[in-house]
Amino acid sequence: MANAQADGQWYPPEWPERIRALADGGLTPVTPKRAATVMLLKDTGDGPAVHMLRRRTSMAFAGGAYAYPGGGVDPRDDDRHVRWAGPTRAWWAERLGVDETGAQAIVCAAVRETYEEAGVLLAGPTPDTVTGDTTGDDWEADRAALVARETSFAEFLDRRGLVLRSDLLGAWTRWITPEFESRRYDTWFFVARLPEGQRTRNASTEADRTVWITPRGAAAGYDRGELLMMPPTIATLRQLTAYATAAEALDAADARDLTPVLATARLVEGEVVLSWPGHDEFTKRIPTGGAPA
Repeated sequence: MANAQADGQWYPPEWPERIRALADGGLTPVTPKRAATVMLLKDTGDGPAVHMLRRRTSMAFAGGAYAYPGGGVDPRDDDRHVRWAGPTRAWWAERLGVDETGAQAIVCAAVRETYEEAGVLLAGPTPDTVTGDTTGDDWEADRAALVARETSFAEFLDRRGLVLRSDLLGAWTRWITPEFESRRYDTWFFVARLPEGQRTRNASTEADRTVWITPRGAAAGYDRGELLMMPPTIATLRQLTAYATAAEALDAADARDLTPVLATARLVEGEVVLSWPGHDEFTKRIPTGGAPA
């Protein structure tokens, strides 16, 4: 079972043991896989709301935790020609801190995963349009083929005559799963606005519910211990509370620092101290033989 503190911070029960093993030199870190996740926003009378899904409680990793649509990079998106609009691959490579093929794959992952898990597609028939409706049996067949990796995202776009709209995304932050975790991801977080005419739905097999919720409301639920989340999720929600509209958040994205946030674990006076640089609220002190405090 997952554990939580008085607030809604999720952590796995095996963390203390793995942290101590890492500190003692008995654990070799797993190489993180590249991934992307998207904070999909829409304006409401109470300010922007963000689309979140709750991971099924049966999931081995972060079961019951609230998160955003997202997932791993598909290697097939590295070098295939992708119909593309918006900032160039070179611009994205500089922004994301990777090479151009990596940048294409990360942006593709962000757009593809949003479609796979929320049914929302940031693409259109021309560089300045967006598909208005992605419902229907034919769309669902295409989405299922993407989920099963039976078709690549480039092939999907080509067959549909669509152009990926990279200008509808803003890179927000980057988090790398701690070195002591057995499942590690190097994840770029993006913001995007729900396109006009489209609507979200729970299309993910990993989620048992989805919600539109204001960042402030979600953070309050976390603080009360009612909503379970991992550190990157609650950290980004707190950051989004500063913006009155979805457009404001998107406009702010290009100036945000994408230096990776990576948790560190060190031994201090018989305790393992776990911390995320720049995010003091997540610091944990783990006594030898004890649990996070």
